[in-house]
Amino acid sequence: MMKISVKALHFQADAKLITFIEQKLSRLARFFDRPVEAEVFLKLQDTGGRVQEKITEVKLHIPGGWIMDKKTGRTFETAITSSTDTLKRQLIRFKEKQAEHQ
Repeated sequence: MMKISVKALHFQADAKLITFIEQKLSRLARFFDRPVEAEVFLKLQDTGGRVQEKITEVKLHIPGGWIMDKKTGRTFETAITSSTDTLKRQLIRFKEKQAEHQ
């Protein structure tokens, strides 16, 4: 079971978005057999245009360290989706390195 905390800075994240993030990130637990904690920070970046850039920062606390990824997108959903892809690759690489050391 993965413990996920979502923090929205300077705005209120709706329940639908938080559920989406939790579903996406909980899939990463498949790549790790021990408990993993995730911290997600959601930010809006004012680029001067009508549409604000959405920034997601995801920190995974894993036994032996942590993995972090930061993405920017037009929506939080697209940013989180690409972030989970990156984190998945990093987790697999981390696991392979651990296997080599044993």
